[in-house]
Amino acid sequence: MGFVGAFERAGRLIGTIRLVPMGLGLTLTDTLLEQLGPQAPTHAGTRWEVGRLVLDEEHRSDVDALRRCLYLSLDYASTITQVDHLYASCTHVLGRLYRRFAFSSFAADVPLQGTDKRYTLIHGYASQVLASLGGQPQKAH
Repeated sequence: MGFVGAFERAGRLIGTIRLVPMGLGLTLTDTLLEQLGPQAPTHAGTRWEVGRLVLDEEHRSDVDALRRCLYLSLDYASTITQVDHLYASCTHVLGRLYRRFAFSSFAADVPLQGTDKRYTLIHGYASQVLASLGGQPQKAH
């Protein structure tokens, strides 16, 4: 089971997000991790890809809107199922942005085989990411 969410502000749709369980070969991050081979991190527990987080152009540079949308999504998912680890594949610039929310980069410039696309891979402990998004101090894992 995965999650797709939409966000609205003042009655207007401003963005979407998708959370997909990993390990089933359904996500871009699964594909990129497979390419890393033994260099790929391994974490016990459930792993979810956060993807397709898109905000309307008017809200795209609003870090607080991004924080709120991500918080609402992760908070909801955490009430429905077990969410231990979060992964994403993104651009280098977005990887740096997500550090504000307790994610860390673990691989950069990872090519997607058969294309000219390259990605930065990030990981976050779900509890730390949620705490960071909610403005709570982060606990060491």
